[in-house]
This record gives sequence, structure tokens and C-alpha cells, in this order.
Amino acid sequence: MSPPIVYLAGPGVFRQDALAWGSQLAALCDQHGLSGLFPLDNQLPPGLDPIQQRQWLFDANCGAIRHADLVLADCRAFRSGSEPDSGTAFEIGYAHALGKPVYLWLPDVEPCHSLRDRIAVNLLPNGAPVDGEGLLVEDFAAPLNLMLWQAAAGAIYATTPEAAIAQLAETVRRST
Repeated sequence: MSPPIVYLAGPGVFRQDALAWGSQLAALCDQHGLSGLFPLDNQLPPGLDPIQQRQWLFDANCGAIRHADLVLADCRAFRSGSEPDSGTAFEIGYAHALGKPVYLWLPDVEPCHSLRDRIAVNLLPNGAPVDGEGLLVEDFAAPLNLMLWQAAAGAIYATTPEAAIAQLAETVRRST
């Protein structure tokens, strides 16, 4: 039987060492009986203009998610104080729509923290929490937006990729 294929979503594609990061994640998957697919595994064909590159990358990543058995989504705060990368959020929704189990990796969140704990900075006179811009902060006892949280099969609160992938592998083993 072949190992479960894990699509490795997350903002790691924007790291300066993105290819090395992806290789590290894939190697960790291999060590734990999983097969990792990183969004940058496929190389862009030469000669594409930016619009063609954009379409090619979109198609390749959607195809990789369709090919995968499950998704590990790195939902660390990205370019904000609490929200994950918007591309990762799309990939979570796409995988969920395809019926793929999605596991949220929250390396910068404590298991007991809610979104309110993470970003509420003020309370209105009626007690409603608001962020720094005065927008209401939902309080559904989850550390992320309810749409992402409810799309997930589970959450992993490990601070390192080694621990996150080890926990994912254990979860996959228990569910089969």
C-alpha cells in the first residue's frame, strides 16, 4: 500500500529558502510514512508571461490538492496579527469541497486560545470585543475564522515542522 499523500499548504512558498523548506517538509513526511506534496514541487515551464504563470500555478496547485489524500495547512499568522495566508485559506476551502481531510497547523497559537484572545484589543460598552480597527471579533471558541475552523478535520498546535508532521502521521494512523 502506498503512503498517504499530504498536500503541504502554507506561506512557506514565500520564504527565501522556500525550496529547502518544502524539501524539509517532504523529508519529514517520508520519515513518518507519508508522502508530501509541496506547491513548488512542479517547476514553471519557461517562457510564460506573468498571467500565464499565475494560471499555471493555480492549475498545478489545484491538481496537487485533487491528487492528495489530505492537506496539512500551515495557518500561522501571515502578513497580519492572526490571519493565515489567503492562498492557504483558499486551499483549505478547495480541499474541503473535494472531501479531503484538512488538518490546520497552528504553530503560533496556544491550544486554549480563541480568536478573541488573539486579536481583541478593546471592548465596546456592551462588552463586544473589537480589533484595533474597531471591527467586531467573532467569539466561537476557535482560534481562526469559523469557516476555516469548521472545514478542518483537526488542529495541530506543534511549534516545529518535525512535531507537526509527527502528530499528523499519528492522527492518520489512528484514523485508518
